[in-house]
Amino acid sequence: MSHPFALLTPDTVLDAVESLGFLSDARTLTLNSYENRVFQIGIEDGQPLIAKFYRPERWSDAAILEEHQFSLELAERDIPVIPPMQIDGQTLFEFAGFRFSLFKRFGGRAPELDNPDHLLMLGRLLGRLHTVGAMSPFEHRPELTVQSFGHESIAWLREHDSVPASLRPAYFSVADDLLARIDEIYRTYPYQTIRLHGDLHVGNLLWRDESLYMVDMDDCRQGPAIQDLWMMLSGERDQRQAQLAELVDGYNEFHDFDPRQLPLIESLRSIRLIHYSAWLARRWDDPAFPMHFPWFASERYWADQILTLREQRAALDEPTLRLF
Repeated sequence: MSHPFALLTPDTVLDAVESLGFLSDARTLTLNSYENRVFQIGIEDGQPLIAKFYRPERWSDAAILEEHQFSLELAERDIPVIPPMQIDGQTLFEFAGFRFSLFKRFGGRAPELDNPDHLLMLGRLLGRLHTVGAMSPFEHRPELTVQSFGHESIAWLREHDSVPASLRPAYFSVADDLLARIDEIYRTYPYQTIRLHGDLHVGNLLWRDESLYMVDMDDCRQGPAIQDLWMMLSGERDQRQAQLAELVDGYNEFHDFDPRQLPLIESLRSIRLIHYSAWLARRWDDPAFPMHFPWFASERYWADQILTLREQRAALDEPTLRLF
C-alpha cells in the first residue's frame, strides 16, 4: 500500500503554491513535521512562504477551518500567533488531491523557561489565549479526554502488534492500572473545557523581538486549561512549584486560573505518554516515521515505557502542586 504522501512530489508542492498566483524560484526546504508535510518555498521578488500540506483523512475540512478561524480570531486581538494567509477570503486550498495552507515565514528562538521573566510573559500569553478560548466552544474539533488519549490508544495498541509479545502483559497491566486511577481522579475533579492550543511545548513557542509567539495550532482542541500550562513545568518539585507561580501570576492578569485543575497535571502527562506511543504505532507505515524514530521498534523502548508508566502511577498518588 503506497503512503498518502507518496504522490506529494517537489513539483506538486511548487505547482500547488503557484496555483495561488505566486511565482516560485524553485527553492524548497523541507521543514520538521511528521504529522503533516511542511515546506519553505522560495518566491521570486518576495519573502519565502511556508506551505503546509495536511495529512489526508486526519481532519475534516470543517475541523481545519475551525483551527484557522481560531488562529485568526487570536491574531485579530493582537495575540501573537501565526495565522494562515487569506487569499480571496480563503485559508484552505486543494491541489492534486492534497489540502494545504500558506503561512508567512516567521523565525525566532526557543524561550528560556528557566527565566522567570519569560515564564511571566508566557503566563500572560496563555491568559489572553484562554480568555478568547473560553468565549465559545469548538464544534468540529475533538476534546482531549482520558477516553480519546488513554483508553482508545491502549485499545489500538492491544489490537495491533506494536508492543513486543514478551512485554505485552507488563505494559498493558500497568497501563490499565494507570487509566483506572486516572478515571477516578477525573471523577473527583470535574472541570470546564475551553478551546486550547492543545500541544503547547517549548518547540511550539518562539521568542522574537522581545515577544513570545505561539506556532502550530494543528492540535488545538477542547480541554482543561491546565493542558496548556503543565508542559512548561520541569525539574524537581520545588522548581516546578516556582515555575507554576510565575506562570499563574502572568495568567491571572488576563484570565482567572482555576487551581482545582492542578490535580489533573500528572493524569494529563500520563495519557500524553500513552497517546504518543499509539501515535507512533499508527503512523509506522509512513516512511518518515521509521526514519526519524528508529528506536520505536525496539524492545528497549517498550521496557522504558513500562518503567515510565509505573513512575507515573506513583506520581498520581503524590501531593499535587499548589498555589500559595
